[in-house]
Amino acid sequence: MTLSNTAPILIVEDEPKLAALLAEYLRVAGMPCRILSDGRDVVPAVRATQPRLVLLDLMLPGMDGLEVCRAVREFSEVPVVMLTARAAETDRLLGLELGADDYICKPFSPREVVARVKAILRRVRGASTASTTFGPQGTASLANAAPPRALVIDAMRHHARLDGHELPLTPVELRLLATLASHPDKTFPRAHLLDRMYDDHRVVADRTVDSHIKNLRRKLQAIRPDEEIVRSIYGVGYRLELRTDRPGMGAARHGVAGIDNPAGAMPE
Repeated sequence: MTLSNTAPILIVEDEPKLAALLAEYLRVAGMPCRILSDGRDVVPAVRATQPRLVLLDLMLPGMDGLEVCRAVREFSEVPVVMLTARAAETDRLLGLELGADDYICKPFSPREVVARVKAILRRVRGASTASTTFGPQGTASLANAAPPRALVIDAMRHHARLDGHELPLTPVELRLLATLASHPDKTFPRAHLLDRMYDDHRVVADRTVDSHIKNLRRKLQAIRPDEEIVRSIYGVGYRLELRTDRPGMGAARHGVAGIDNPAGAMPE
């Protein structure tokens, strides 16, 4: 996914004054905006304009925010931030499970929204040009020379492949995968993964990690349905276990083999 600095932030909000206020703050911060008020208009707009990010209200006429998020995720990896007045944790978790990258509860400060948007866009751009490739027999390769049946993560281009297949990951899912892959077979506590997901030190529930991990697993298992690549360690957290004893992978081995992750890459 390539995002242009001139692409707009799509604000989907049916309260005109709030939408205009958000647009004003974002434009002052150097981000062009487009405002929509009906959920039915979002999918055509995302297809047509390829926005940098979508600020998506949960309560919308025509099509609610959860339905919109589900529809957008069928064809796009654009970052989605849910704007919600619903206080229930279940509503927020459902949005994350449907592929939202973040949520902001109303009432909120426009400055907070701008800060969250900037943070997510920084993650999408990536911290460096580094890429990470995991291949057979302990070998390490660059992304443009990846061996067959390898996990390739390119943080800058927001790009990941497994066995040569594109992984349609959201920015948060990519950060989670990159963190887990930075130390194969190491179990990461949920608290550590939360720190890697969000860099503004917000307080969120552990179940937020679980929601994103659920989505990440689903996408990995679409390529390797017979493997549990992200394993849950009860009471501790999660770890990455990528088998390399599959056909074409060489000698039998369990775990991730080969890491090329220069200083400055997304993980530690």
